[in-house]
Amino acid sequence: MFYRIIFYFQEFLREAGLWPYANVFRYQTFRMAAAVVTAFVLCMVFAPFIIRVLRRMKVGGAVDFGNVVVDRMNASKAGTPTMGGILILPAVVVSTLLWADAGNFHVLLGVVTVVWLGTLGAIDDYLKLAKKSRDGLRMWEKLVFQIGLAVLLAYFVYEVGDGIRFRDDTIGIALSLPFYKYPIALGFWTFAVVTVLVVAGTSNAVNLTDGMDGLAVGSMVPPTLVFLAISYVTGRMDYSYYLYLPYVPGVGELAIFCAAILGACLGFLWYNCAPAQVFMGDTGSLALGGAIGYVAIATRQEVLLLVAGGLFVIEAVSVMLQVGYFKITRAASGEGKRVFRMSPLHHHFQLGGWTETQTVVRFWLIGAMFAAMALATLKLR
Repeated sequence: MFYRIIFYFQEFLREAGLWPYANVFRYQTFRMAAAVVTAFVLCMVFAPFIIRVLRRMKVGGAVDFGNVVVDRMNASKAGTPTMGGILILPAVVVSTLLWADAGNFHVLLGVVTVVWLGTLGAIDDYLKLAKKSRDGLRMWEKLVFQIGLAVLLAYFVYEVGDGIRFRDDTIGIALSLPFYKYPIALGFWTFAVVTVLVVAGTSNAVNLTDGMDGLAVGSMVPPTLVFLAISYVTGRMDYSYYLYLPYVPGVGELAIFCAAILGACLGFLWYNCAPAQVFMGDTGSLALGGAIGYVAIATRQEVLLLVAGGLFVIEAVSVMLQVGYFKITRAASGEGKRVFRMSPLHHHFQLGGWTETQTVVRFWLIGAMFAAMALATLKLR
C-alpha cells in the first residue's frame, strides 16, 4: 500500500523536496525490515486482547494424545486457548499489504493462500471445540480444499510462467534441482501434481509438528528466512543468473511476504513459548505451511523446500511410517507394532525422557541446520 501511495504522489513529493526521503520505499530491503517489525508489533499489541477474548469464550482444547503418559505430562495445557492463528493471519496479511506491492500477482496469490488455508484451519478448530474432541474436519475434507487451492495456484502461476528465464533462455515453468544447473521443463498437469503435493504436504506437515509449546512456529523461522533470501535473489536478474537460479519477474515482492510471515512467527512465539499462553491450532499451522509451500512454487524451488523444511519432512514421514507399519503388521500377525514410541517424532523423544523444552530447542537447532544446508546448495550447482 505504501509502495503504491508513494509512487502515486511522487510528483508532489518531488516539488516538496521530500522525494529523496520517500525514495527509500523503493528498496526491497527496507520494506522487508519494515514488514518484519510491523507483523511482530501487531502480534505483540493485539495478543493480550485476543488471548483474553479466547479465554472468556473458553476456546481451550482438551489434552488427548491417546497416550496416558503424554496426557499426564501435558495435563497443565488443558484449557489453554487455541485458535491463536487468528492473531497470525491478520498480522501477515496487513503487514504484506502495507509494505509489498499490493498489485503484484505473486503477492496477491500469497495472501489468497494464507486466507484460504487459515479459514480452513479455523473451521477445523471450531468443529473440534464444538465437539470437545480431537475430531474436526475429516482428512479427506481438508484435502479437497487443499487440492482445490493448489490447482488454482498451479493454473495462475502456469499462465504467467512464460516470462521465467534461465540465464539467457526463456524456459517457462520448470523444476529446479538443488545439485543440477539446468531446470527441467514441466507441462501443466505435471506442474499441477507438484503444486498439490507441495501445498498439501507442507500445510499438513507443519500441522503435525504443532504439538509442543513453540515447536511449530519456532521451526517455521529457518525455512522462512531461506525463502525470503531465495525470493529476493530469484526476483533479480543479476543474482539469479550468477547462482544459476530461474529468474522470475516480480517474485522479489514475495520477500516482503516472507518477512511478514517471519515477523508474525516471532511475535506469536513470544506468547507460544513454554509455558504457552495460546496455541495457534490448525488456523495458524495450515496457513503457515501452505504459505511457505506457495513461495517455493512461485520461486521454482519446490525440491529445495524438502531440504529447507527438512524438520517438517521428518515429522510427517514419522507419522506415515508409524501408521503404515502398524497396519501392515496388524494385517500380517493380527497385532500392530510400532516403529516409534509415539508419532509425530517429537513425542517419541518426549516419551524417551527428554523434557518438552529440550525437545523443542533441539528440534529448532535441527531445523536451523537444514536451512543452512539449503542455502549451501545454492553454490553447489
